[in-house]
Amino acid sequence: MNFDRTGIILYVLKYDECIDFYKNTLELKVHFFTDMLTCFEFGNSYLMVEVDDEMQHEPNGKRIRTCLRMNVPNVKMLADKLTAKNIDVNYQEHSWGIIAKFFDPDGNLCAFKDNKTFEKQLIKFIFVS
Repeated sequence: MNFDRTGIILYVLKYDECIDFYKNTLELKVHFFTDMLTCFEFGNSYLMVEVDDEMQHEPNGKRIRTCLRMNVPNVKMLADKLTAKNIDVNYQEHSWGIIAKFFDPDGNLCAFKDNKTFEKQLIKFIFVS
């Protein structure tokens, strides 16, 4: 299967706070926006943050949750940068790689992952398959 482009749509209840978070805290570049959605550059993909108008009256426990994984060259540096912006970051070093988990204002889990070990996992999988 070939794709022209891939993206992630993130439905949020706290739209303005999430737009501020992804634009100003994570410093993602805006591709375009409307009054109900903002589309950000997200590596070789895009992140579309939309108002979750269908779930506004549902309890948070019923909402679909995702983890936005961002592979980066230096997890520690970015984790420290978020901490300096008063974002609570759970920084972890494991044998399989380094991650830093944090939440956006709407409670969506986000994580930085070191790209080096991720690429090694991909290469290992390619040669095993």
